Amino acid sequence: METLVLLSTLILCCCPFGFAQEDELKFEDDIIFSDLNLDLNVAPRRVRRQVKTMLTKETKPHMTELSVKTTIISRYAFTAVYCKMFNRHSSAAEGTFHFQIPAAAYVSNFTMMVGGRVFPSQIKPREKKAKQGKNAEKEPPTAKPKNTASNNQSEGDMETFKMAVKIPGRNFAVFMLTYEELLQRRLGYYEHVTSVRPLQLVSRLTVEVTIVEHSPVTHLEVLPLRNGKTSSGNADAKAALPISTVVQRNNSFCRVKFNPSIVQQARLTTTGILGDFVVRYDVEREMGIGDIQVLDGYFVHYFAPRDLPVVPKNVVFVIDTSASMLGTKMRQTKEALFTILNLGGRMELSPTSSIAVWQPGKLVPVTPLNVRDAKKFIYMITPTGGTDINSAFQSGSSLLNGFLSSPEAASNHNSVSLIIFLTDGRPTSGELQTASILANAQRAVDERFCVFTIGMGDDVDYRLLDRMALENCGMMRRIPEEADARSLLKGFYDEIGTPLLSDIHVEYSEDQVEYVTQHLFTNYFNGSEIVIAGKLTNRSADTLHVQVTASNSDRSIVMEKDVPLRQRELETERRMKAAGLLTGAGLDAVRGIATSTGTVTTTSRPSGADSNRGTQTDANANANAKPADGDPHFVVEFPLSKLTVCFNINGEPGHVLRLVTDHAQSGVTVNGKLIGAPPPPGSHKQLRTYFSTITIVADKPRRSYIEVTPKKVILDGRDRMVLPCDKSVSVKSGDLAVVIVASANVTVTIRGTIGFVILLHQYKNPAPYQRDHLGFYIGNSKGLSKDTHGLLGQFLNEEVGLVELSANATNGTNVATGQPTAGGATQSTPLPPRTALKVKGRKVPVVKKSRRIYSGRQTVDCWFARNNAAKLIDGDYGNYVVSHMFDTGSWPHAFISNTD
Repeated sequence: METLVLLSTLILCCCPFGFAQEDELKFEDDIIFSDLNLDLNVAPRRVRRQVKTMLTKETKPHMTELSVKTTIISRYAFTAVYCKMFNRHSSAAEGTFHFQIPAAAYVSNFTMMVGGRVFPSQIKPREKKAKQGKNAEKEPPTAKPKNTASNNQSEGDMETFKMAVKIPGRNFAVFMLTYEELLQRRLGYYEHVTSVRPLQLVSRLTVEVTIVEHSPVTHLEVLPLRNGKTSSGNADAKAALPISTVVQRNNSFCRVKFNPSIVQQARLTTTGILGDFVVRYDVEREMGIGDIQVLDGYFVHYFAPRDLPVVPKNVVFVIDTSASMLGTKMRQTKEALFTILNLGGRMELSPTSSIAVWQPGKLVPVTPLNVRDAKKFIYMITPTGGTDINSAFQSGSSLLNGFLSSPEAASNHNSVSLIIFLTDGRPTSGELQTASILANAQRAVDERFCVFTIGMGDDVDYRLLDRMALENCGMMRRIPEEADARSLLKGFYDEIGTPLLSDIHVEYSEDQVEYVTQHLFTNYFNGSEIVIAGKLTNRSADTLHVQVTASNSDRSIVMEKDVPLRQRELETERRMKAAGLLTGAGLDAVRGIATSTGTVTTTSRPSGADSNRGTQTDANANANAKPADGDPHFVVEFPLSKLTVCFNINGEPGHVLRLVTDHAQSGVTVNGKLIGAPPPPGSHKQLRTYFSTITIVADKPRRSYIEVTPKKVILDGRDRMVLPCDKSVSVKSGDLAVVIVASANVTVTIRGTIGFVILLHQYKNPAPYQRDHLGFYIGNSKGLSKDTHGLLGQFLNEEVGLVELSANATNGTNVATGQPTAGGATQSTPLPPRTALKVKGRKVPVVKKSRRIYSGRQTVDCWFARNNAAKLIDGDYGNYVVSHMFDTGSWPHAFISNTD
């Protein structure tokens, strides 16, 4: 089993990314925790006396909470792990965060907080991993590297993330880990596995899986908790759900929650090794070219045909018979091969080491007599000697190539050919260099067949086997030491044992797509799925033509269809909204799918994690972005009216302004505090004001808040954290999530449906008129109600329009000079009409201007309302001044004026 080891530089190797720990961070001395009075014995039910006894006898820190929440959008899974430990003793003690993640997943963030100090991480490509030595980054003094090998590995391809830290006496440690993976369809199902092995009883344990699919979910089951020795084959669909499991399901999404109390955990096991929580599902499928989902200019194509005749297959098994296979491994391998021999297909057996061949120089058809002889040959295999991977593979390849060059093979040219290579070790004899073995394998294969590799146990060169398979159109599987190898081997053969198509070629309308991950596929096996992602070059196109050509058992087939793009996009958006998710989350899934299946290169919608363009966040592309930035000036987009309006507020230093208030409905309030600065030379203003602090209060489901200044972010939710703004970090506490792009911006997300972006304006050598300040943007308002108010919030759901004011409506003002005419009478010379904005029955004179937003990186044209936004905003400036930063009082509706 290949595991993850955190070395002295704290470099995490998790394909395709790792992370580098930052140096120890410096914080103010007043950092505290809000819940030190936590009663560790609280549970949904009364804690039994023996459970209390076990807890009080613990010498290691107690895990008070473990929460694992996964959202699966179109087969792409986002998982967030939150673990909290409390050291109840007066002296420091070592606590270990231990979690298993799928080997195919990649870690997108890891952050830990120990004794009030936050240690964020940076995600770096694996190939740029720092070297050990004097230039390596320092290890935080509380962290200690641990060997990540485990005797309790979960089923299948899992790797172990492990971090040990010293927790001060009577204090907490919090670990936050996020990872992502594309679920593979196997044997007709998608399977999501959550390892539940905290190694102790947990006060609050939650595993939650939410599934959102474009197509209706036709099959959903939760398997009994699975440990390392149980089968991964089809479980009894009627088996009871794991204790405390609740399943919610409708046509749009499914939600499964596993929430055992500490007593229920103790009934299952007192070791904390509960096993794997497995959710298995499948979706309704379109016939023909398959299902295409469209979102925000991207597409994902899922192709999984069925009800096709099976293509004949030619299989060569290359089996490791080295001495290390002696005992259980060889016994299970033999049992699995006995079962596989009954499934059919031309085959040959080629054990390694002595390179013994069952039927030299040929493949034989499956007949009762040949099956009997093959089983006898398998039974007589005796493990001995070393492992010569190179020679064994060359021997197997020679057998298969010889058959494929024969007249018999030529008469059945549509057959599928495979080598299945099984070993439990790494090369110990013959050719030992990985590069040479891989090069020799590729030359031997010569694109005539596919190679599938199986690694058994914990001492396998998985990297070699993985590359050998991927470079030859196959895949690699791991079988952990403690797993049921017989069942896993049979299950793997079931996956690849029923080929339905070969030489699959997928084409799309010419000049309508770009950055497509893959066009050609060697084989398609029954129960699996081909996934292709790409970008649409013409977003206004009504349809996309898709054509799939392939070969099956006796002929070539062609499938094609014109896909209605706009209809598909509306369906995807509808399902996202029905599940309470953002379309941005769907776009993240599309990008994740693209990364997992190939590469989609694009410069649109840059990520907030790019510090060079950190201010161009997802709010950049949001249709209703409403920023407050500068002196402070406001820019409001009205998507329903296709208009952009801007205005200034001449505030007073020290005033706290209400920016957004939806306290009664969503529980969200945003307030901003003003600071003053002298004007630059030549300015007409006497004083300028900026936002120095932004406070976001979220009162539902429990009171929490986020306070942002140009230097730090205070997050007080489930935990209290103080985060520096000059370090990139991503953290989550309850329903609040914060992402800081170092010295660029802060993104705050509330319950996944409300998003705010705060820009950080900092000066290294400020002039007298410059002050560090903040810019505020509403990035996503889906979770705010129609009653939202505040200086910015009042415009979220408004429709406005432009009207013309005649010159006679100027109330005695000379339009050219702006001065009153004599006696207040209007000029006799006709004047051009003026433009006004009609909002809530009021007419507000406006003029065309340009404003720079996003730290001056973008310019927008807008209709500017003068006079401190008189008539544009409800009431006047004073109505938006509140008493303090945490004031959540409602908007005084009595001040609203509806007169012209």
